[in-house]
Amino acid sequence: MEKRLLTLTVNGQEYELYINPKTLLVEAIRDHIGLTGTKRGCDTVSCGACTVMINGMSVKACSVLAMQADGARITTVEGLEVNGKLAPIQEAFLDQGAYQCGFCAPGMLMSAQALLNENPNPTEWEIREGIEGNICRCTGYNSIVRAIESVAKGKYTEVKS
Repeated sequence: MEKRLLTLTVNGQEYELYINPKTLLVEAIRDHIGLTGTKRGCDTVSCGACTVMINGMSVKACSVLAMQADGARITTVEGLEVNGKLAPIQEAFLDQGAYQCGFCAPGMLMSAQALLNENPNPTEWEIREGIEGNICRCTGYNSIVRAIESVAKGKYTEVKS
């Protein structure tokens, strides 16, 4: 199959890739750009480990052909940090013990950040609803919810080193 030109802006950097039109966005991010924070989990849109933001909206990258994102702005978990400093949501996950094995963490962080971008002051129910597409088999979700709540309540207002 003939490769096609794809242009993406990922974490503020523009990339031009020649890819197979059937390449999934998660494959383009991991295999062609080399950003491995986005995890390839189930490939069935069930686990959420591959969650990224496309033009600010939370999307499971295993459900999108890379060509469908042509020209889009993509944010991956690597793009949350600013100048080498963790974003408030990343700090909160660390402080609240929301990381266990870490496999779901990138997708969970991206869903959490997208939720907070859309709704800076969510209720506990809205937080649980906002992350329901992400499966975590380690934490039981309570520490994740606490981390998101702490950011919403302003306990993490600045990017820390």
